Amino acid sequence: MESRVVVGMSGGVDSAVAAALLKADGHEVLGVTLMLTDDKDPQEKRWQDRSCCKVGLARYVAQKLSIPHEVINLKEAFRREVIEDFCNVYLQGGTPNPCVRCNERIKFGQLLDIARGLGAATLATGHYAQIRQDAETGRFRLFQGEDTSKDQSYFLYRLNQFQLSQISFPLGSTRKEEVYSQALKLGLPYEEVLESQEICFVNQGDYREVLTTLRPEAVCRGPMLDSKGRRVGTHEGIAFYTIGQRRGLGVSAPTRLYVTEIRPQDNVVVVGEEHDLMQCEVRIGDLNWIRWQQPPFPLKVQVKLRYRTPPASASIEPIDDHRLKVRLDVPVKRGTPGQSAVFYLGNEVIGGGLILSEGD
Repeated sequence: MESRVVVGMSGGVDSAVAAALLKADGHEVLGVTLMLTDDKDPQEKRWQDRSCCKVGLARYVAQKLSIPHEVINLKEAFRREVIEDFCNVYLQGGTPNPCVRCNERIKFGQLLDIARGLGAATLATGHYAQIRQDAETGRFRLFQGEDTSKDQSYFLYRLNQFQLSQISFPLGSTRKEEVYSQALKLGLPYEEVLESQEICFVNQGDYREVLTTLRPEAVCRGPMLDSKGRRVGTHEGIAFYTIGQRRGLGVSAPTRLYVTEIRPQDNVVVVGEEHDLMQCEVRIGDLNWIRWQQPPFPLKVQVKLRYRTPPASASIEPIDDHRLKVRLDVPVKRGTPGQSAVFYLGNEVIGGGLILSEGD
């Protein structure tokens, strides 16, 4: 045996194939699935469920691969580290990114500790990203996955050097179609394993329902103003709106209106036209750097302000030790406070941080 590897098995096809590849390479593979929510009894949970960690499917895959499998209950930690943060950010007028938070605190935080406790040299997952160690500096560096259409490096920018040194991404150099082909050869029920599309604790519901249930105070009506300060309607609560939102505003206008600003201190939602969303400068805080302990400023980078948007060319420079300013070469749609700005040099993730509101 090469080494003992714990594979975080979500029940999805990616982690299943990652486990199969590691076993074929001669590793001693242990599958671990995290129980994070109270949706249903895991034995009864439908396989078609869109949530992140499907216990029943993960157990089935482990049996097919003849590897040990454990289910670890991290519901309390997940509630504390991810769900509470999710609610808090919305109540403060921002838009959270719970997958980034979960990767940092749960999947590559607590699960990594669990893997080490099980005597594993490495924690492996089915993420599409790549880790390489710099021969000169010894630092571990993070790169996009070979299949850029499935790349998940955006969600991993908060990993630290210790975490990166202990992690393996077996699918980093693999394309998605190859993964499905491998699943077919292994006899895995890949047609049943739908890719996770939703926030796991929201599932197929609406995040507004989660907020209303967990934080009833989120329902707090207030004025909806236009860009000139005129009242044009009433909002249901700032937590139910996000920058750039167009649908569900309840306002009639001759042109399309978007949410352009949220003012939690005044309980105000501001709407405007699309051009009001454009910006050339963004402020970023809560920084994490991967390639360097501290980058050489000023620095020319590509920045992604949203996962689904292409990177934009920009320059970054520090404001102070904890914040920096991003100057975009071409105006882009306003970044949403609470979301992540991730910096790239080519296909390498060098770091990132959280988008700040204008007053921060």
